[in-house]
Amino acid sequence: MAQLLILGAQGQVGCALATRARQAGILCDALGREQCDITDRKAVERVIEPGHIVINCAAYTAVDKAESEVEAAHRVNNAGAENVAAACAAAGVPLVHLSTDYIFDGESREPIREDDPPRPLNVYGKSKLGGEIAVRQCLKAHIILRTSWVFSAQGQNFVKTILRLANAQSQLRVVEDQIGGPTAADDVAKAILDIVAISAKSGFVDRGTYHFSGAPPTSWCDFARAIVAHGGAVVLPIATKDYPRPARRPMNSVLDCSRILRVFGITQPDWRAPLANVVDMLSTSE
Repeated sequence: MAQLLILGAQGQVGCALATRARQAGILCDALGREQCDITDRKAVERVIEPGHIVINCAAYTAVDKAESEVEAAHRVNNAGAENVAAACAAAGVPLVHLSTDYIFDGESREPIREDDPPRPLNVYGKSKLGGEIAVRQCLKAHIILRTSWVFSAQGQNFVKTILRLANAQSQLRVVEDQIGGPTAADDVAKAILDIVAISAKSGFVDRGTYHFSGAPPTSWCDFARAIVAHGGAVVLPIATKDYPRPARRPMNSVLDCSRILRVFGITQPDWRAPLANVVDMLSTSE
């Protein structure tokens, strides 16, 4: 396999991907923002070279803060993605680019397919959609991987938030009318390595966009209950309308993952086992 270049290596997926790649003996350069800020076109051009397979995990992910930091979100998620894709095109190397369920409005009652029309409800979703469009325009040899509700023992995520709140409060009120697929960062990393290995084979033609998320679908409320299952706070359901936030969220974030199964043989992982592992890791690290 060619050498992997991971951008955004300090994030949840980037960190998990670097760990998995090194454990598998895959040559890997893992760069955080300090080593390569994707908003700096020249910095991106300096690190992307022929022989690389580039994985762009770098992103602005503060969904609510993005509503007041519109320029910052678009600078990273839109213009930054364009910088990476353009540099890949110039170097003649392929790109795997991470995206999100938040490019959809969540109004469908069915699992969301790759070709369903995007209608983002918030600035974060709009900025990520802009990045997808830029990748497609700049580079033919791309795979866009959309995922959802990512969690791990690193970074900021829902699991960490619920555990922190459960240590301070006896009751938590969590939205129950938004549903989606929690996805362990390590499972995303494994899927990326499988995609890279298969797409690097001679004659591979199925570039484009894929969905990957954990199963079974659940609500934020039931996800929180699973997080505190071994003790802690009582989780009470509330409606989205009773928990106003700066950024609107899609009500249905369940992704149809049949295409990635058909092309790559990648099945949806059950999120409950890795969740238990992450909770154990966080509990023992306190």
